[in-house]
Amino acid sequence: MDTERSELAARFVELHREGCFLLPNAWDAGSARILESAGFPAVATTSAGVAFSLGRPDHDYGGDRVDRDTMVGRVGEIVAGVRIPVSADLEDGFGEAPETVAETIALTLGAGAAGGNIEDFTGERSRPLYDPELSADRIRAARQVVDAAGEPFVLVGRTDVLLTGGPLAEAVRRANAYLAAGADCAFVPGAADAGTIGTLVKEIDGPLNVVMGLTGAALSLADLRELGVRRVTVGGSIARAMYARLLGAARELADRGTFSYADNQISQTDLNELFGR
Repeated sequence: MDTERSELAARFVELHREGCFLLPNAWDAGSARILESAGFPAVATTSAGVAFSLGRPDHDYGGDRVDRDTMVGRVGEIVAGVRIPVSADLEDGFGEAPETVAETIALTLGAGAAGGNIEDFTGERSRPLYDPELSADRIRAARQVVDAAGEPFVLVGRTDVLLTGGPLAEAVRRANAYLAAGADCAFVPGAADAGTIGTLVKEIDGPLNVVMGLTGAALSLADLRELGVRRVTVGGSIARAMYARLLGAARELADRGTFSYADNQISQTDLNELFGR
């Protein structure tokens, strides 16, 4: 990691020390550049958005998932496209074995990312979550790579217990186990109401990331800050909103032969100025 990226990564680490910040999710260099232009201090990637941009399903669908080299390559493109820290959505680390997760983290560091998530979701409906002990070992292996590299990097341990219908107490147990294994931040997607999030903040022994935009929940960033959340992401929701606009335009063209979708667009000049630096 070069000096500039190392400094950005150190800045990203500091964002997790106190307070609450919003970390929006990009899926390519262009979307990341737009988010950067809005003034966000950092961006994350969305594996779902990356998959959709390639015409592929997300990891939670199964089947033709995006491979590791393609995903890390996209992370590198996003890193090169912005001048703010980038955190990578690395799904389950692209393999079950702790050694595979370690390799994924090493590649992600090499791509210049300032952080990355490792989740316990397997992508298999018959066995949705990795065993708790194995999941902790996977985080531990990732931590060893980060420590050996000696570069600033925020390792996030994500548990998908709530998304797979499991109890809140199990989500807390897993999140704390991942923090104890070396994660810097815990991520529990599926928590969207104040009561659940408040319990997580109270019972998890470290910074908490929650994801908004999955259901259009009424909680605002100010509400989440008041609850004690440290970091807020939006997952693939911006990408899905963009694709909703695309689908709407396609249906208007195909079904009605009209062009009203073009009434709300960014000008060619504005995009050229944004992307032409």
